[in-house]
Amino acid sequence: MAAAGGLPASATLLLLVIAAVAVAPLASAVRPVSDAHRSAAAELFAASPDGSFGDLETTYEAVRTFQILGVEKDKGLIGKACKFAAEKLASSSSSPAKDLFHAARISGVLKCSVDSGVYDDVATRLKAVIKDTNSLLELYYSVGGLLSIKEQGHNVVLPDADNTFHAIKALSQSDGRWRYDTNSAESSTFAAGIALEALSAVISLADSEVDSSMIAVVKNDIVKLFDTIKSYDDGTFYFDEKHVDAAEYKGPITTSASVVRGVTSFAAVASGKLNIPGEKILGLAKFFLGIGLPGSAKDCFNQIEVFVPLVLSLPSKVFSLTSKDQLKVEVTTVFGSAAPPLRVNLVQVLGSDSKVITTETKELQFDLDNNVHYLDIAPLKIDVGKYSLVFEISLQEQEHETIYATGGTNTEAIFVTGLIKVDKAEIGISDNDAGTVESVQKIDLQKDTSVSLSANHLQKLRLSFQLSTPLGKTFKPHQVFLKLKHDESKVEHLFVVPGSARQFKIVLVEYPIPQLDFLGLVEKFYYLSGRYDLELAVGDAAMENSFLRALGHIELDLPEAPEKAPKPPAQAVDPFSKFGPKKEISHIFRSPEKRPPKELSFAFTGLTLLPIVGFLIGLMRLGVNLKNFPSLPAPAAFASLFHAGIGAVLLLYVLFWIKLDLFTTLKYLSFLGVFLVFVGHRALSYLSSTSAKQKTA
Repeated sequence: MAAAGGLPASATLLLLVIAAVAVAPLASAVRPVSDAHRSAAAELFAASPDGSFGDLETTYEAVRTFQILGVEKDKGLIGKACKFAAEKLASSSSSPAKDLFHAARISGVLKCSVDSGVYDDVATRLKAVIKDTNSLLELYYSVGGLLSIKEQGHNVVLPDADNTFHAIKALSQSDGRWRYDTNSAESSTFAAGIALEALSAVISLADSEVDSSMIAVVKNDIVKLFDTIKSYDDGTFYFDEKHVDAAEYKGPITTSASVVRGVTSFAAVASGKLNIPGEKILGLAKFFLGIGLPGSAKDCFNQIEVFVPLVLSLPSKVFSLTSKDQLKVEVTTVFGSAAPPLRVNLVQVLGSDSKVITTETKELQFDLDNNVHYLDIAPLKIDVGKYSLVFEISLQEQEHETIYATGGTNTEAIFVTGLIKVDKAEIGISDNDAGTVESVQKIDLQKDTSVSLSANHLQKLRLSFQLSTPLGKTFKPHQVFLKLKHDESKVEHLFVVPGSARQFKIVLVEYPIPQLDFLGLVEKFYYLSGRYDLELAVGDAAMENSFLRALGHIELDLPEAPEKAPKPPAQAVDPFSKFGPKKEISHIFRSPEKRPPKELSFAFTGLTLLPIVGFLIGLMRLGVNLKNFPSLPAPAAFASLFHAGIGAVLLLYVLFWIKLDLFTTLKYLSFLGVFLVFVGHRALSYLSSTSAKQKTA
């Protein structure tokens, strides 16, 4: 890309604010801002319970970010933000310039209804601040507030623009940085950005042209400022403070955003050229795009507000020669909105080794319905494999050149697939010593075959075939394997099939006369003679017809295994076999011991009940003494309940032996125990008091 030094100021503004994303060949593709960015902005700028976003500065950053991203907010929040700004503007006499600056900008973004008289008072207040201050921040807020009022349709003029311009310029330093005021010892890169914004506002508010020599001096300061830019190894450029002061340090994102806003604002109002190298412009673009999802509200605002580039991207990067896929290109803003009318040209095609395939420029057609540019890939004469496509974008309408920029070329990597032709496939057996072929069979690798071969340890198995691309070139896939599987032991052997310039060929079961080679190859098969099933696997990402073919079988006659020959490895056990049905367990339980007759058991049970019968007979003979049983109704009721509770406990014991378990019995017993304690205490208290009265009497 050519340097931006030969561009007019308006075009340089464009390159900085809407820079192209094409940074270097094979750079990673940049996609538009997604809904994730919008969700992140809504989360970072969350309104408080009272509906506000915080102070005026944060409120402006929130509404401006939502405006750029197209995030719809509740009308109630918009109304509260307008009310917040209007109240501050209405009290201009007691409000600092910073609050008036942000309030005016909020009103401009939300198009709040503010009385012209209020703006007249605000303008008067800000002009007074400009006259009395030498602080860069105060000058920035004041002229910025006046410019915001002017942009909303009010007549605002800065009468003494030259003096204000000189007052701001007096704070500049020789390295392009600015001081915050005349008492500041250190210069600041962040301050340079807001100083340039303030100077551009002064030029816009001036009632006559500002001294052109002073504008030229500022342009030279901008060049010096870009000499201090920092970079990473990947071509990313950014601004940061030279001297770190914990109280005023802003960080690379905020500092870079300040400089970009300042330079673009100044370039928009100043005539002439800015000699800024193009690689630094694109490096700044890469820096802001590389932020991804911002981590704070301030970073979100700085990323979104200063950088709105066009993005060239491919909906799909894999193309099939078989289905005759079209090359499709999308060009949008980084926020996903449609780009202006433009042309997309394919100017170069590079192979995987960076070899130039074609340099013929081909213009892509535009599909208005789907908003994509497309091109048939068949005329490009590209084969299967990896390629790099170099695109160039040009705007169709000249007036858009002051709004959008394309920034040179953009390189995208693609992958092309197709059907690979397989032919001249042969398999056979040959002798080892004479090299004569006993039997050769032509096979079709497009389907399974069932050849039947036999060989001994003095012969060879030969397999050969050729692969070619749709354009007739030799194709070498990533994976070509021949598998031999012993039918009886299930031992498998894999062999990589080597490929030459024209064909793939493998010679197996080859046992040369030297004893070392013979023994080594025999041991590989563990001296296992018998039938081996043959399978050929050919696969590659670019090969649409990758296959695994059964070729048939071969009967091998190998020597007998010596005494100390290695044994075939144990076959892997299916890990899921342990979850299958288990073997049925047969078990004979011990025969129960012999028990007494049922009649005898009943007789002994009756004997255990005899004491209870004797107790009942004794009560009947002696009589029941109810002399002390309470006669009054209430005590009599408690005494009856007490005896009934004791009976219930006895019944619970019986039920425990018959059907209840221990825990259920204890649960019921706990309730009965509490009941017995209560009624028993009342009954016994009555008897005790009655006995005491009788003794006293």
